[in-house]
Order: sequence, then structure tokens, then C-alpha cells
Amino acid sequence: MELQGEVIEIIYKNDINSYCIAVLKLDKESRAIATELNDETTIVGYLPFVNIGDTLKVVGKVVEHQEYGKQFKVDTFEKSMPQTTKALERYLANCGIKGIGPATAKHIVEMFGEDTINVFKFEPTKLAQVKGITKDKAIEIANTFIENWEVWQLVGFLDKFGIGPQSAEKIYKALGANAIDEINSNPYILIDLVNKVNFEQIDKMALGLGIEYNNEKRIRSGIKHALILMTFNGHCCTRYESLIDYVKKLLGVSENEVEDCLINMKAKEDIVLEERDGEEWVYLYPYYRAEEEVARRLIDLDTYKNVKKIDKFDKELEMFEKKSNIDLSEKQKEAIKAINDNNVCVITGGPGTGKTTIIKTIIDIFKYNEMKPVLCAPTGRAAKKMTEATGEEAKTLHRLLEIGKLSDENPSMYKEVSVAPIDGDIVIVDEMSMVDLFLMNYLCKALYKGTKLVLVGDIDQLPSVGPGNVLKDIIESEEITTITLNKIFRQAARSKIIVNAHRVNEGIGFITKQEIEDGANADEYIDDDFFFVDERNKEKILYNIITLSGERLKNYGDYDFFKNIQVITPTKKGELGTKELNKILQQTINPSMETKKERKFGDSIFREGDRIMQIKNNYDIYWEKKEPRFEYGSGVFNGEFGTICNIDEESKQVKIKFDDDKEVWYQFAELDQIEHAYAITVHKAQGSEFDVVLMPISQTAPMLLTRNLLYTGMTRARKLLIIIGNKNIIDFMINNADNKKRNTGLAFKLRSGI
Repeated sequence: MELQGEVIEIIYKNDINSYCIAVLKLDKESRAIATELNDETTIVGYLPFVNIGDTLKVVGKVVEHQEYGKQFKVDTFEKSMPQTTKALERYLANCGIKGIGPATAKHIVEMFGEDTINVFKFEPTKLAQVKGITKDKAIEIANTFIENWEVWQLVGFLDKFGIGPQSAEKIYKALGANAIDEINSNPYILIDLVNKVNFEQIDKMALGLGIEYNNEKRIRSGIKHALILMTFNGHCCTRYESLIDYVKKLLGVSENEVEDCLINMKAKEDIVLEERDGEEWVYLYPYYRAEEEVARRLIDLDTYKNVKKIDKFDKELEMFEKKSNIDLSEKQKEAIKAINDNNVCVITGGPGTGKTTIIKTIIDIFKYNEMKPVLCAPTGRAAKKMTEATGEEAKTLHRLLEIGKLSDENPSMYKEVSVAPIDGDIVIVDEMSMVDLFLMNYLCKALYKGTKLVLVGDIDQLPSVGPGNVLKDIIESEEITTITLNKIFRQAARSKIIVNAHRVNEGIGFITKQEIEDGANADEYIDDDFFFVDERNKEKILYNIITLSGERLKNYGDYDFFKNIQVITPTKKGELGTKELNKILQQTINPSMETKKERKFGDSIFREGDRIMQIKNNYDIYWEKKEPRFEYGSGVFNGEFGTICNIDEESKQVKIKFDDDKEVWYQFAELDQIEHAYAITVHKAQGSEFDVVLMPISQTAPMLLTRNLLYTGMTRARKLLIIIGNKNIIDFMINNADNKKRNTGLAFKLRSGI
């Protein structure tokens, strides 16, 4: 549906993403079309550059709001010049042109009437006739007015390329007032500016504008598009031949034309070609540069003089072993000594192999020698887990490095980022398997030579969401001292969770009751921390999940969903995916009540008491902590868990208390940053631990039915793990160790010594 009218009120506008709620006074024709809407109707959507007084043509659909009734949801819009002198006066008073306020706007319109717009466009010096406006000011005001006119046209223009209004402001900032002309001359420039664009649609538009099939700009953009797509799957590079084949098919051009373009792109440092292992690999320049920097900095750090080495280390280690009343294994002692003997060290191993004990011992010894340890992890949950395990404060890498806005930008537009130098003698990073290439580069950049770096993680877990396979590459290079812990400690070996996790990782099925009874140490196993329910019927799997999440588990211990139970599933989709599970579990665990306020947002109903997760990085949002002491700051990051405490209709805000006690107020329009977290995917659970984990397993996309996904999910459980699902599918997952290999070159660069 297409409507037109004048914006008479801005109810809410998010300055970060331009999401807006406004009131549009419909014109006569639109009132006749949209009979179900009021003459003054609420419009919602991404509306950059929109102000009171604007005349808009909006395209979208009528939606029913649970509380506010019918609204018009805008998909795209166009501005046109105000149609009446009154509308023009309102526009000029509210459009943000420096030097024009309500009084000046009134004087301008009174003086020039219906000729006002022509004065701005063609005779700007006439504006100096208005009291308070000089000749220079008149030209400045007119230029701003004309610039705004260019911006108005941009939103509607971009819609032809399948690009929404939320990207218009960013494109305008990059290209300026001549954005439309620049895009018309080279539509492929949008590939560089907007993340996850529809290349086929842009290509179709470009060809329609007369761009030739073998135009170099077209081939360059096709190559870049192919390389960007590859990075979304975690790759840093691709084989030269594979890239040429893909681009030839995508664009319908010859191999020679693609190769000629690759030569030019290499000369301009858009791409880098690397020869290794008898093959040629193609990188987008930022990815090659990041790998190169990580390799060089790790080598420089590792080969620098060991200035933090403790001389009487063996004696002190023995002293702390006695003091802590722990019996370190030879492998643990080897790891601890390796950290003292080397500037960079990797400690890797599965659950129950003693990684935390090593970290705690190292912290104690270095603090005893008046050296400062710095603890960090890639996510808030992982940092919190590290703090709980060691008693020392751990920060997220983002907060430690004081990284600014690293939002979901187009990877090909990656630029250097300023980081805060790390003030510490030894830096210990936990959950290293989650650290991607760029985050590792920022970390290395922040370290002074002489600082010790300890990387702790489990390479058998899922790799990072972002590009690269950093921990695995460092270990496989064999250039950095690595201690692999493979012995399960006696106490951990009593846990069937840990035993089964290691068996899965080795490609063996869950331990059976018969195996335990036949074993020499049958009495060592704790029988009630792992259960597998073989169930093929999805409805019965769902029933088990619902009842176990409710009251059923209280018969087995002090288990309460909001305190210590988490449902983890491989997938978002389907009956046992997070979307459906969250709806059902919300109804079961936090049902609608008169005493609980609710807020509908999109397909979700958020309710006081709901368990939620932040799903976007928000670097600017303000937070406060009341306990144990008052603190305040900004930033809530992807993966942080919290609970909705209050929904305030008057202020149109939702208060959320996160698990680290941050209290944050969200505007209703910002609720796209959270989702329910009664059930989460294994990927979202990585880096976290929960007392009780319930895992439903059923048929889903084969790419999700892998050994390392099952292993990662299992190792999220601390006290109790219940897996409910089809044994055949679980056996398939255990045997499916053929994880997609990521194309990376960090190991090669480390071995080459850069």
C-alpha cells in the first residue's frame, strides 16, 4: 500500500539506527485508500532524515499493534517538497538547518510565500532580505537545504536495489550529496558499503543501466562479493581456481577477464595472492593483513627476552602446591613451568583435565612475585565463569581493549581500530576457541613486548563465529609452546558428563550401564549427573523438555529454571528449535498474568520475568550496577543473559537486569536487540556453563549434526545433563567428525616466520 501525507509529530526516534515512530496526517487521496486508518495515523519504520513538516510518500502495510491499534509499517519512503506554505514553515522550523528556527522559518515563508522553494534553489541571496540573515549565511542555508533535497531522494532510489532506509544514512555519509550520481555511474559501489546486499539485484539494476557484462567494475564487484560470501562461513581465503570458477558462473564472463581483473585488484591491494602448499590462495586485503599481523606479533612477543621469568619458580610452585593442598599432575606442572619459561604459551584440553587449576596456580605465583595478572575471555558469560573459577576479576576482550564500535560492518571495509594497551605482566585468555582472527589481532596489538600471553581453550569445541580458526592454527603451526592436557582427573572422572563428553570427542558412544558395572571402578561413577532418553517422537521429546523445565527436576535437587536450568538445542528452526521452544517454555514457566506487564514486539511478546539474551553489540547503551558498590558505564554485548524486571508503558521503556548485575533501560523500539533465552542454540551457549542442561536432539540440517556441536553442548553442563532424542541421530553426530575445514593461512605464516 502507498500513502502520502505530512509528518506532524515525531513520537520516538533512535539516533543510532534511525528507527522512528511518527504521526502522518494523510492527504485526501490516501484517506480514501486507507479507510481503516485514522486521518492522523501512526507510522513506524526506519526513517532517516525525517522531520516534522516533511511530506512523505510511504510504502508498506497496515499492522495491528496489541495496545495502540492499527499502525502503518513503512518498508520504504520518499520525501517530496512540502505542498503548502504552512507545511513548508513547519518543515523549515524542524529540519535542523543551522540558522533557521521557528521564528526565522515564519519570516522566510511570510516574505516569499509559494515562491520560497525557488528562492532556496535558484536565488539564495534573496534570503538575506530576512532580518538576521547575512548574505554569506543565506548561501550556507540554501546549500544545506539543497543538500537535504539530495538526501531525500536517496532512500527511494536505494529501494530499487533492495536496500532499506536503515542503510541510507551510512551510504550518504560515505558518498555525500552526489550519492545518487555516484551509484548510477557504478551501482557496484554498494557492495563495498552495505553488509549482505543482494548482489543479483544490484547486478540486474546495473546491467539495466547499460553497464556491459565484461565491465571491470562489474567483475571486480563479483570477485569481492564471492570473497565476502566465503568469509561468512569462517574462511579467510579461497583457492584461486575455485574463485575463478565461481565468478565465471556468477557473471557469465570468461576466465581471462576474471584473471585480468584479479591482477588489477592485486595491484591496488584490494586482494592478496599467497602461494602455499603448492596452491595459490586469494584473500581480501584486510584478512591477509590481519593474519600477517597476528603471526608477526606472536613471533615478536614469543622471541622477546623473557623479562617476566621468575627465577626460583620450582621452589615457589612446590610451596603453593602444599599451601593450596593440591596434587598437581606432571602434565599440569609441565604447563605451569612452560608458562614461566616462555612468553607465549597455549594450554589446551577438554573438561576435567585441570585447566582451571593451572590458571589459579599461575595467578597465585605471579601475584606473590608482585606481578599483575590480567584475565579475559571473548564473551561476558565466559568472563564471569572465569571470575567465579579463579576469584579474580576477568573482563571481556572488548572491554579490556576498550574497542569502539565494531558493529556488523561489511568485512571488506575493515579498518584499523584503536585499542587500549594492556597494563599487566601476564595476560590469560580463556575460551580461546571462540576468538576470531580480527579480535586476536586487536589483542596482539595491545600487548607490550615482554608481557606474557597464555591462551587457554579446547580446540575440539565449535570454532569462532567470526573468520579464522585461531587457536587451532596456532597449535597446528607447532611454533608456539603448547601443552595438551589429556588426563581426566580422578574427581572429574567420577562425572558421567565429563566421561561421556570425552567419549563423544573420541568418536565413542555414551557409556552404558553395563560398561560401568563391568568396570573395575564402577563405584567411582556418580550415577545421577547424566541421563540419555532415547526418544524418536518429537511430541514426546517436547513433553519431556517442558516437564523437566517445570517442576519435575525439583524432585532431584535444588533446580529452578531461572536459577540454574538451560535448554540448549542445535537449531533455531523447527518444532525443537529455539523459536518454537521459547514460545512454549515462556507459556509454561512465565505465563501471562494480570500482575505481569507485557510488550509485543514483532512476533515476540516480552513479559516481566522473561529470560532474555542480548543478540547485538550495543556499545552506547547506559547501565548501572547497585551492588556490591555503585558503578555505571556503557555497553551491552552479544550473548549476555538477563531478566526483564519492569515494563514501563509511560516512558515506553523496558528494564533488564543482566547476570552480572548491570541494570539497563531499553526503549521499546530497541527490543530488536534482545530475544527470549529459555532455549538457546549450542553456538550461543558456547563460553557459558549452566548447572543443568537439557538437550533435545532430532532431525535437522545435516550441517548442524556434527560431533563438535554435540561435544560443545554437552560440556556446557556442570551438575546435570539430560539429552533427549533419537539415538540414531546422536550416533550420526558422534561419527560425523568431518567438520568443514576453514581456509586459513595463520599456521603457514607462523611456520614461515613472516
